[in-house]
Amino acid sequence: MEPGMETAERSAAARLAELIRAADSVVALTGAGISVPSGIPDFRSPGTGLWANVDPMEVAHIDAFRADPSRFWGFYRPRFQTLGSKQPNAAHAALAELESRGMLDAVITQNIDMLHVKAGSRNVIEVHGSIRTSSCFDCGAGYELDDVPALFAEDGAAICSQCDGNVKPDVVLFGEMLPAAAMAEAERLATEADLMLCVGSSLEVFPVAGLPSVTLASGGQLAIVTKGVTSFDCDAEVKLDGDVAEELPAVLAALALV
Repeated sequence: MEPGMETAERSAAARLAELIRAADSVVALTGAGISVPSGIPDFRSPGTGLWANVDPMEVAHIDAFRADPSRFWGFYRPRFQTLGSKQPNAAHAALAELESRGMLDAVITQNIDMLHVKAGSRNVIEVHGSIRTSSCFDCGAGYELDDVPALFAEDGAAICSQCDGNVKPDVVLFGEMLPAAAMAEAERLATEADLMLCVGSSLEVFPVAGLPSVTLASGGQLAIVTKGVTSFDCDAEVKLDGDVAEELPAVLAALALV
């Protein structure tokens, strides 16, 4: 990193630290980018993103699950097994630390990987669901992540032990509505936030991408920590575009000096 760029990054971290210190209510909104340092690919990066070599409408749409549960699980089963072994990184830890210090009210996350909870965050709003559980599409019976492998039949589908129905992970697929209670809580938090901290999100996937607008419309401020351009960059009080696992710990360090 060039010396001038390094100074600018330190200045941006210090500015964000000032905003956090001054706010009565801070809420984080996180996307796939916060989990990339943990070894989990994002969705849209060319060559490496989850959707780089597969059409999401063919494997991640609710109609695809209904039509061919075996194909659906053929794509998701190894991914979920991999996600279950991933560990939080320094960015997750920094948000958990902010919450423990009373400087962060909640984390609203688009991620299904459970890493915020593993890092110690307590108030986590999972607006796209989680791999933590799966449910029977027919009778609603629930299964913990570790119990799902025992449900797989020879054709690769997960079959309910209660009714022989098809079991689906409790994540939101394309074509499904987001959990109403989670979205209502996310909108409440966004409305009441003095500062929304957007981390690792391109802010392109709606309706979650509309939450920064809710904060701004309510008189709150916006800060962005993510690589790449977002449509809210011009509205943000500060933008940090380095590695989130380096940027958020730098903000924590700057808080000690504010």
